[in-house]
Amino acid sequence: MLVDKRIYLASQSPRRRELLKQIGVAFDVLPLRAMPGRMDVVEVPHEGEAAVDFAQRMATEKTASGWHAVESRRLLRFPVLGADTVVELDGAILGKPAGRAEAQRMLNRLSGSVHRVHTAVAIQHEDRFEIRVSSSTVTLAVLDDITISRYLDTGEYLGKAGAYGVQGRAGAFVERIEGSYSGVVGLPLYETAGLLRAFGLFD
Repeated sequence: MLVDKRIYLASQSPRRRELLKQIGVAFDVLPLRAMPGRMDVVEVPHEGEAAVDFAQRMATEKTASGWHAVESRRLLRFPVLGADTVVELDGAILGKPAGRAEAQRMLNRLSGSVHRVHTAVAIQHEDRFEIRVSSSTVTLAVLDDITISRYLDTGEYLGKAGAYGVQGRAGAFVERIEGSYSGVVGLPLYETAGLLRAFGLFD
C-alpha cells in the first residue's frame, strides 16, 4: 500500500477535479499540454472503432502520457489517473465539438434521442495499469432551434463530449439517466473508487 495517497490527474477537466474532491481524493493536476517532451494524444477514433473501445483507448493513452510526464520530468512518482468520455448515438461517436456550428449539429442530432455515454477511467503506477468503464443511457428532450441557440450562447458546450454538460444548464434537457450520473459528467465515482481502492489509495 502506498503511504502517500496523493495522485496525479491527467486531465484539465474542472468537472473531474470537483468529483475527485467530492470523494476526498488528494491530487495534483498534470498540465500535459504545457509539458515539454510530452506524448501527444490524438483524440480521433480509428475507422470502425466502437465508441466504448475509443473511450478506453483514449483513457489508456492519456494515463500513459501522464506517467511518461512523471518519469521524464522526474516528478514524485504518485499514481496517474486518466479518463475519457464519449457520447454514442446509433453507433456514431460524438466527441468534443470544434466550434459552435459543429455543436449545433450535434445537439440537433441528439434532440429527442436515447443515447449512450461511455466514460473510461484508468490508473497507472510504475508498471501496473488498470482500467474500468461506465456506460449509461441518457434520454434527451426534444430541443427546438431557439433552445439550442440560447444554450450555445452560454458557451457551456465547449470541451464537452456531445456538446452538452449534464451538470450545467443542459441538465434541464435530460429526461432520464439510466446508469451513473457522475459517469455522464465525466468521472464515474463508483468505478473510480474501486480503482483507487485496488491501488491502496482509497479507504
